[in-house]
Amino acid sequence: MSTVPPEAPHLTVEEIFASPVRAGASISPDGTRIAYLAPWRDRLNVWVEGIDSDERARCVTADDNRSVHVYHWTDDPRWLLYEQDGDGDEHWHVYRVDLENPEAEAVDLTPFPGATALGFEMRVSRPGKALVQLNHRDPVEFDLYEADIATAELTMLAQNPGRLAGLTHTPGGDLYAQIWTSDGDIELVQLDIGTGERRPVATFDGADHPLGINPFQFTPDGTGVWAGSNRDSDRTRVVRLDLATGEESEVDSHPTLDVDPRTSVFPTLPSPLILDRHTGELLGVRYLGERQVIHALDAQFAAVLKKLEQLSEGDLSAVSSDRSGRRWVVSFTHDRDPGVTYLYDHSTGESRLLFRPYPHLGPGVLAPMTPVTITSRDGLALPSYLTLPVGAEPVGLPMVLLVHGGPWHRDSWKFDPTAQLLANRGYAVLQVNFRGSTGYGKAFLKAGIGELAGKMHDDLIDAVDWAVEEGYADRDRVAVFGGSYGGYATLVGVTFTPDVFAAAVDFCGISNLVTFLRTVPEFAKPQLFNNWYLFAGNPEIPAQEAELWARSPISRVDRIRTPLMVVQGGNDVRVVKAESDRIVDALRARGVEVEYMVKDNEGHGFVNPENNIDMYRMADRFLARHLSPRA
Repeated sequence: MSTVPPEAPHLTVEEIFASPVRAGASISPDGTRIAYLAPWRDRLNVWVEGIDSDERARCVTADDNRSVHVYHWTDDPRWLLYEQDGDGDEHWHVYRVDLENPEAEAVDLTPFPGATALGFEMRVSRPGKALVQLNHRDPVEFDLYEADIATAELTMLAQNPGRLAGLTHTPGGDLYAQIWTSDGDIELVQLDIGTGERRPVATFDGADHPLGINPFQFTPDGTGVWAGSNRDSDRTRVVRLDLATGEESEVDSHPTLDVDPRTSVFPTLPSPLILDRHTGELLGVRYLGERQVIHALDAQFAAVLKKLEQLSEGDLSAVSSDRSGRRWVVSFTHDRDPGVTYLYDHSTGESRLLFRPYPHLGPGVLAPMTPVTITSRDGLALPSYLTLPVGAEPVGLPMVLLVHGGPWHRDSWKFDPTAQLLANRGYAVLQVNFRGSTGYGKAFLKAGIGELAGKMHDDLIDAVDWAVEEGYADRDRVAVFGGSYGGYATLVGVTFTPDVFAAAVDFCGISNLVTFLRTVPEFAKPQLFNNWYLFAGNPEIPAQEAELWARSPISRVDRIRTPLMVVQGGNDVRVVKAESDRIVDALRARGVEVEYMVKDNEGHGFVNPENNIDMYRMADRFLARHLSPRA
């Protein structure tokens, strides 16, 4: 008797990639309101509604050009802040909304054209204030400012004395910065702006931290920092770094898992540190393996956490509470119940469902994302995820290898709309955490050094071989699809191993490592020493420039015979449009099939829903032509 479940209904691209009806909810500090993201004029904006009162939902931002994704409650529930850039150019600004004056326009707290605001932070020790770093004086150097939220007044706290990163200060006013050295290490120093003196506090091996120290959070008393450290260990734990002595003392660790590393790449994801909204004290720490594990470090939070985790079979995602810790708004990560969000009252033990972002999507139509472990040719265990189409015999399927970006990032168990679209079309979907991915210990991370287009790519090919040998995939119908570094990996796949893939989709991928590294924004170049320069090479060193060229897909463009689709944002400042132009022009000159989509109002990854829908419609048709999925 067959155990294959019924086939899932056909989902349109619009059903999977349209904006959520609601998402990203959080509770106000006084516990009376909820804010969330919802569409307004086809763009996500911030909405606010009362919990107990008759205050109806109202849209409090008015951006009809580009969706808002990041907002913040302040300690005063009158003021709400949000962040926005211009058409993907990554010139981020911070805006203030007055909830007591609905007719007032949003106020730009960082009103400098062409400048970028980084490191936005509010602290319980400075009510009504926010820290922000701005580069309007010099595009390469970020100065430290404090913004008065009510008056919109900016006060410079420290001018960058020369290409320092991460300027910040303690609640007591002591100034600190991080320095990326030419050896690739990261130094934390205390600064005296008046004298120029720099007092070393601690040094971290940059190879252990390719994207910097994460997490990095001052303790409320300003005498220490909670930091992610893997010093003398393969795993990243949370330590307290004493700012006077530089000594580390362990705060919390997991025996086999790293502190969740994903906010290094996607700051919109929840922080690995869960903090008390009123005191700033550490309540819990997130670790990530096949699934998430949260350690509670506070007895009251442990009791709350136990109740919250009973609300869903998913992993606890965004968490917010009122100042008292009584009321909580929480959402969950789940492969087939995306973003389900609840209100929980710890004083009564009662909870209620607030919303599902995609009420038309759920376990009845979505495919399970299953953790699997694949062994590479040299014996390295590769944590991976396999998504199989619902209702199909899992044998000899067309397959898409979906490659994550970074490369200092990782795939994780979640609702992945790309994987769900592909599974709905009858493809098996394989996502591989190849060596060099973060979150699996520093030995796994460092195994990627020098291995771009080498063993990092071998891991992907070994994963394809595994899927074929296990019977899931048809070797003649395998595609590769990736964005950013995943786009580079896609282009490597069709140039270094041209016989493996029947089709390829490259989304803002790197075609030439030399030109890519030379066009990185100037202010980011000092940070390249402990990631790209270490793992791949420095184009200003001739021997390494030659090696970078040899590992670049453009150097082997004449080997491409795989049908290719390329997608690019016209305002991308990380992987500039020329990277895609080069590969497309070279292929068209040879008469090789290539489809090219450019969206001029997008940057590194698409935000506007109509652009995502256009891209995935095109990818849907493209893959159907070349992989021949089920009818």
